[in-house]
Amino acid sequence: MPIKLEVWGPYALFTRPELKSERVSYDIITPSAARGLIKAIYWHSGLRWQIGRIHVCAPIRFTNLRRNEVKATISARTAHTVMQRGRGMLYLATPEQIQQRAAMLLQDVRYVIEAHFEMTEKAAAGDNPGKFQDAEIRWFWRRSK
Repeated sequence: MPIKLEVWGPYALFTRPELKSERVSYDIITPSAARGLIKAIYWHSGLRWQIGRIHVCAPIRFTNLRRNEVKATISARTAHTVMQRGRGMLYLATPEQIQQRAAMLLQDVRYVIEAHFEMTEKAAAGDNPGKFQDAEIRWFWRRSK
């Protein structure tokens, strides 16, 4: 028996990997992002979630966003050295490290995700699909009230 999960938000970004520096979203949520959402809610090492369908419930709309990003990081080694010595620079000089980036985001998204799970080899001896299906139904039912 598949589950249905409705998800929504004011903005979403499902990054297209071929556009590296400027972030541009796919038109809809990707199956891997949908699987990640479901796993964030209901994860068990003995389950593998399979996405069946994704229903788009709101018009696909894009918006642009410009933001400042820091292009450098402080390494753990540098932080450790400064902490041991008690002196040194443990900050980023932001005017030199900031770069402006553009992103094309989805706006006002709403999806219904249909999914089901399969048992994996990591399931315990006492695990069975009925046990997880019953727990899953109770969990989603309580959250929907």
